[in-house]
Amino acid sequence: MKQVIRLRVNGQLHEIYTAAHKTLLEVLCEDLDLTGVKHGCELGECGACTVLVDGTPMLACLALPIELQGREITTVEGMARGTELHPLQQSFAELGAAQCGYCTSGMLLSAKALLDREPDPTREEIREALAGNLCRCTGYTKILDAVEKTVNSDQ
Repeated sequence: MKQVIRLRVNGQLHEIYTAAHKTLLEVLCEDLDLTGVKHGCELGECGACTVLVDGTPMLACLALPIELQGREITTVEGMARGTELHPLQQSFAELGAAQCGYCTSGMLLSAKALLDREPDPTREEIREALAGNLCRCTGYTKILDAVEKTVNSDQ
C-alpha cells in the first residue's frame, strides 16, 4: 500500500508517494536519490545510515518516514553550503579521516550533532558521540583528530 509522505530533508520539503513500510533509509536512497546515507547492516548496529532528525542522530534503517513528517531531517548532503564544505568535512578531507568512505557520512553527522550541543568536547566525549558508528578502515584515530581539529579551528 502506497501513501503520500511529506518530509523536510536538508531544508527542502518533499512530497513522496511511496510504500508505507519503507524505512527512512530506503526513502532517502531510492525515492530522493540521496546517496550519502548508506545501507550497512540494516539492523541499527553500524551507523552507516545515520542522519540527523531535529539535530539528533538517528539510524535511518530503523526509522519510518511516516513518523518523521514535520521534522527536519539532515543528511550529509545538507552539511555543505553550496560548494563550501562544512568545517567537519574540511577537516576529514585534510587529515585523511575517510578511507573507503562508507562510514564517513554517519561519522560526520554524529560529530556535527555533538559539536552543535557541545562546542568544546573532550576526546572522550567525541569517542562517546561516535561510538555508534563503526569503521573497518581507519582505526578511528584520524577521525577523532579531524573532529578535534574542527573544534580547535573554531576557537
